[in-house]
Amino acid sequence: MNTPTRDLDRPLAPPRAPGRRTTAPVLVPAVLATVLGLWGLTRQDSMWRDESVTYQVAHRPLGELLALLGRIDAVHGLYYLLMHGVFALWDGGLPALRLPSVLATALAAAGVGALGTRLAGPRAGVLAGVLFALFPATQQYAQEGRSYALVTAGAVWATYLFLRGLGSTARGWWVGYGVVLAVVCWVHEFAALVLFAHAVTLRLLGVPWRRWSVAAVGVLVAVAPLAVVSAGQADQQLGWLGRPSPAMWLAFLAVSALGLLLSRVPVLADRTVTALALPLLIVPPGLLITGSLLKPWYVDRYVLYALAGLALLAGLALDRIPAQLGKGAARVLAATLVAALLPASLAVRTPESRKDDVAAIARTVRKLSHPGDGVLFLPSRRREWLMSYPTLHAQLDDLALARSPAASHTLQGTELPPAAIRTRLMATPRVLVLTDPDGQPLDPLPQEEVKRRTLGEYFRECERIGAWGGQVVVYVRKAGPGSVAVRGEGCQRR
Repeated sequence: MNTPTRDLDRPLAPPRAPGRRTTAPVLVPAVLATVLGLWGLTRQDSMWRDESVTYQVAHRPLGELLALLGRIDAVHGLYYLLMHGVFALWDGGLPALRLPSVLATALAAAGVGALGTRLAGPRAGVLAGVLFALFPATQQYAQEGRSYALVTAGAVWATYLFLRGLGSTARGWWVGYGVVLAVVCWVHEFAALVLFAHAVTLRLLGVPWRRWSVAAVGVLVAVAPLAVVSAGQADQQLGWLGRPSPAMWLAFLAVSALGLLLSRVPVLADRTVTALALPLLIVPPGLLITGSLLKPWYVDRYVLYALAGLALLAGLALDRIPAQLGKGAARVLAATLVAALLPASLAVRTPESRKDDVAAIARTVRKLSHPGDGVLFLPSRRREWLMSYPTLHAQLDDLALARSPAASHTLQGTELPPAAIRTRLMATPRVLVLTDPDGQPLDPLPQEEVKRRTLGEYFRECERIGAWGGQVVVYVRKAGPGSVAVRGEGCQRR
């Protein structure tokens, strides 16, 4: 016997009078997200290493960019092509790098508002969209030159089309659902995990699966070529990841527990909202973090769109609180919530909110270096710190570089064998070393070991300046038989 279900084509709230449609649930969150995204957009003129990858890759000629994607980073290929187009139209530095994410976040917030309105009425929609825009993680990735805000926008609007398809006999909703989700999965393939959340929603509501199944198969077929290519690149792409840490597990469990709590308070929850929002919140990150016990692929930003589920649950709860506690208590709660989020909102706009500050490191190199100085990257992947500053990099002699990133179709180029690195280093009187902060693990690769050993035996440290997430160390050759003389006295610059 089939379980009867509510007509999902109507909102849970009392129907509005004809002609009283409101755009507030879409516009208010979108405007708020845009304002928050533009606030402190340049983050004090800072840029971290992942954004630097976007910047330098998107500036490569199209042929070189496509050649790179054949070797690594295919999972981000469509995003890089989009940014290549952006920079072709407007090479506006950090604002151009981040503005697409700001606009995508506004679109995502509008989508959350539309979902909330469809499920529970316009006030719940406004509240859900506003909450989503206020989440610190939403604000963080709204100001980041990476693909995660775009993926979130696509996943949210695909979920809206999914919801509309459940309450309609028209096939167009499902066609739109499949097309949008297929494109989003090409922006980042982990967007496909939203399919599992939607499958759980169908199971909880007890509605037919046929049309969704056809759309889902179409999405998987469409993204299969990218999945095959990126699987072959996975060791290079995600080799830096380890198993999920206890802190990651605690964060996932805490957010999931909050969503479960909101869905279990009868006066603040609704069965249909829970059936859509709770799987969206828990299933994609849950699958990714659990799967990472076998293959470490979990990073929370890969499934940023899951926060839309929390926003929907919390938006409905805030909508219903005034009826339970009174408007005064609701206002106090809202003010407390905003005050609690403000410190995090300020923090994500500082350089220290990211792992490093490539711009600050480049400024330090410019201050300490002279044209022709040697430069060494310890480890080699820190070459990324200068990749977005090609003029500065070209003024220095990159002692370990064998083939440039463009020539080798790689992100940071390839390095010489250890013996060649040692020979070039021994012939250089003054070297700037760009390295991680003290206490970081040392790469055991032969090239890295010969860099450290040669510097320790034949060079003297003259100056060390830290920048956020890294440091620049100046070395000069020690005087001795057979050594190359250092122009100037002691550690003085040439």
